[in-house]
Amino acid sequence: MVYAPGGRIGVGFLGAGNVLGRYVAGLSRFPQLAVRGCAARRADQARAAASQLGIGAYDSVEALLAAPDVVVIVNITPPLAHAETTAAALAAGKHVYVEKPITTSLPEALRLAEAAGAAGLLLGAAPDTFLGSAAQTARRAVDNGLIGEPVGVAGFITSNRVETWHPDPTSRFQPGGGPVSNLGPYHLTAMINLLGPLTSVIARSRIGAPVRAITSHDRRVDSVTVTTPTHIAAILEFASGVIGTLIASYDVWDHHLPHLEVYGTQGTLSLPDPNEFDGDVLLRRHTDKEWQTLPPVLPPFAEPGSTDQLQRGPGVADLVAALGGAPHRANATLACHVLEAIEAVEASGGSGGGLTLTTRVDRPDPIPPRATRQ
Repeated sequence: MVYAPGGRIGVGFLGAGNVLGRYVAGLSRFPQLAVRGCAARRADQARAAASQLGIGAYDSVEALLAAPDVVVIVNITPPLAHAETTAAALAAGKHVYVEKPITTSLPEALRLAEAAGAAGLLLGAAPDTFLGSAAQTARRAVDNGLIGEPVGVAGFITSNRVETWHPDPTSRFQPGGGPVSNLGPYHLTAMINLLGPLTSVIARSRIGAPVRAITSHDRRVDSVTVTTPTHIAAILEFASGVIGTLIASYDVWDHHLPHLEVYGTQGTLSLPDPNEFDGDVLLRRHTDKEWQTLPPVLPPFAEPGSTDQLQRGPGVADLVAALGGAPHRANATLACHVLEAIEAVEASGGSGGGLTLTTRVDRPDPIPPRATRQ
């Protein structure tokens, strides 16, 4: 393994889109990681992004993959490019952490996982928010039996009103960009972390408004024709016997719904948005008169609800720790299982029939509690 100066692991970014800044800022919190630079198919785009963020830039993707001081590639290319670009990075002998989804099809994802294993390389994938204080606090509560035996789980993915702030959200309303594909990985990964793997799903779906008016001040299009379902309701069956429900919608703008709740024989857990690392985890046992806020088992990554919650990086640090023998939690097997669940929900919503999942995954190891800042 090649280390950057100071014994740190060199990290290079494949892609130079908007999320790059979130990763560069997030990785600065991990002193064991050294950002070496970024590369993109358009060298001018990589140079512009690198200059803005104060990191290096490579003249080509090939130059990045050949760099001897880059041990880990963080793949932030568009989802349709994930399979090709991740395969190239693995072929170059790099460990890879790829943004969600791991690929846009399960067979491609399984081939990548197999290739990584055969080469002795680690392949990790987003989302990594389940490594944060909220999900780990809830996991410890479930494992310690605070709600008794889990019986049900409910997740609600509601509209982020993308029409009002995105200049051209066309892809969000096309196949591959609907609410299950776009935001489902956060909720499904959180559920699997808490309750284990899924076995089957059945869903119903529909398109809400067939045309979306774009109202962002810097819009590049005035309207978008919707070609993928925007309101999906699914029933999820877990191997543990837990029955879950998931509503994923771009049509629910206003509501009183929670983000994620787990119902047990002795109580209920209510979790904050799985798209963020931190926030209050609430517990109410059947004998309690009020909800109580559980103390976080890990120091918060950032102020709950702040824009810093959008920064990324724990999944990359998780992969690097696994190079030294630690558990690899945000791994390819988990990402493949989540991807299959997403594909099954979308396919079932269109066909009306239930689907059995073929992949299996163990619950990720919990992170040992650490003292939180007072």
